[in-house]
Parts: sequence; structure tokens; C-alpha cells
Amino acid sequence: QVQFVESGGGLVQAGGSLKLSCQATRSAFRVDAISWYRQAPGKQRELVASIGRGGNPVYVKSVEGRFTISRDNTKKAVYLQMNSLTPEDPAVYYCNYLFNLQSWGQGAQVTVSS
Repeated sequence: QVQFVESGGGLVQAGGSLKLSCQATRSAFRVDAISWYRQAPGKQRELVASIGRGGNPVYVKSVEGRFTISRDNTKKAVYLQMNSLTPEDPAVYYCNYLFNLQSWGQGAQVTVSS
């Protein structure tokens, strides 16, 4: 199975920006639709953004216009640029395929101070 390692989380003030990175660690990486998910305390994990093989991004409405997902297949990496962060965005952020999920990584903690 592919393993994903997320990084780039941290504490930021409301209105600030963070860029998350996700690195696949196994050679079995598929060039397939890949997504960022997030899970806030006491809530279910939710899909935030996805990007297809050809780079076509799709976003959940709450982050549209603020977040940008991108990928670099040669590096087996996917990124999430998060701008204009709000108090509704804090969560642990994970990356994984959109279909045929692999094991979850440890995630990247994002905290937003108001």
C-alpha cells in the first residue's frame, strides 16, 4: 500500500495562510485522483479538495476561492495552499486517494487563532 506523509501544519492567525504538503512514500503510487480531507474534533472526516490525473481541481464550497490543490506526479506529492484561514478551518488535514483509500497518515494539524 501507499503511505502518505503530511506536513506543513501549524498555528496561524485568522486571515493567514498555510501550505500543506503530502508525500507518498511507496513506489506503488498511482497517478489517480487524490484528495485532501480534514477532521475537526468531534466531527467526521470530510473531503475538502480533489485533483484528478489531469489536474482538474474540485473543492467543497466552504473552501472554494481560498484553498488551492495541486500535484506533482514526478515527486509523488500533492499540496494544499490555504489562504484566508478562518476559525472554521482548524482540523487535522490528511491526503489520500479519492477512490480506493489507502491507510491514513498521521495528518497535519492546522490551528487558527482568532
